[in-house]
Amino acid sequence: MRLKKTILTLGSLVALSSFMQAADSAEVLFDVKCAMCHSKTRPADMSVVVAPALMGVMRHIKMTYPNKEDAVKFMVDYILEPSKEKAVCMPQKLERFGLMPSQKGNVTQTELEKITSWMFDNFPPEGFRGMGHGNRKGQGK
Repeated sequence: MRLKKTILTLGSLVALSSFMQAADSAEVLFDVKCAMCHSKTRPADMSVVVAPALMGVMRHIKMTYPNKEDAVKFMVDYILEPSKEKAVCMPQKLERFGLMPSQKGNVTQTELEKITSWMFDNFPPEGFRGMGHGNRKGQGK
């Protein structure tokens, strides 16, 4: 009986440890900190969308910042201190969604570096073609 309790306790500790590691993963951070506005897939109902989907966002960022280090630096800066002058999206997106609100206080720079690095590595999916042609008036780089 004592062996069963020890095994059960050990199993619980392993499960808890796995959960804690997953909670710190970049995708989980994205899901907790960003996905309430930015979906990872194209939404079925565009009328309820409050911000551009991640695949489109990353398409425009990579068109302007193809180097990962530069892209991550840009995204961290933009997310904490957004401005129309920095925007790399199409003007219609700014008209429709407005400027992204600063996320200062909602996410740390360390979390943003993890999240944006993961975003760069995983989006847009291969073969993705955006709805627009990358026509943007934001200055970007």
